[in-house]
Amino acid sequence: MSAEAKTVLVVEDKASLTQMLQFLFLSKGLSVQIAYNGAEALEKASSILPSLILLDIMMPQMDGFEVLEKLKEQPATTNIPVIMLTARKSREDMQKAKDLGAVEYITKPFKAVEVVDKVLRHLR
Repeated sequence: MSAEAKTVLVVEDKASLTQMLQFLFLSKGLSVQIAYNGAEALEKASSILPSLILLDIMMPQMDGFEVLEKLKEQPATTNIPVIMLTARKSREDMQKAKDLGAVEYITKPFKAVEVVDKVLRHLR
């Protein structure tokens, strides 16, 4: 897989986690954009059209479910794969994410290798 021109949009409100994820993805040759809240995520997703979105659920103002729903309603972003990355572990949350169109659901704390593997798989 060529990582050229592959951009991952990381949507996460904790800067320490975004920095770690950014380092992981950059080490794999991916381009990384960061959004710290839902509104910023929707704006960046529409303007940069990332190859994949890694999306937290629990964020201030607009949660990840609402962001996912809005992404899937927009023709420009509807086909972008979205991986949920969250501390929420309930079956209901996992099912809701799937129903809204998420391709994966990863719970925190996570193994870095698992996140990288799943991201690379969905970028192929």
